[in-house]
Amino acid sequence: QVHLVESGGGLVQAGGSLKLSCAASGSFFSINAMGWYRQAPGKQRELVATITRGGTTNYADSVKGRFTISRDNAKNTVYLQMNTLKPEDTAVYYCNADPRVITATAPFYRTLEVWGQGTLVTVSS
Repeated sequence: QVHLVESGGGLVQAGGSLKLSCAASGSFFSINAMGWYRQAPGKQRELVATITRGGTTNYADSVKGRFTISRDNAKNTVYLQMNTLKPEDTAVYYCNADPRVITATAPFYRTLEVWGQGTLVTVSS
């Protein structure tokens, strides 16, 4: 079992900042990509940002220049620093990761897709 636990959401005024954290725990031997997605009321879940184990990042156009994704591989933790927040950033933010776990049969590993429970970010105008 692999679990992702998010923290750091809350209520902030427009123009403010928040930092989200997501820690992975469980039985896995590596994680390649980690990322953040969000889902606003009445909308589909959308990508916010991703980061590979090597540090390559990808951002949605709507957050470029305002949000920064980073990770600590030793702690299996990914962060999302959100600056200059806007009311349209209001959503439940979900952490995502693709950990590799050992299996008993060839190729002796498989890649999972795991989601966190979500953390609510509310930006007031």
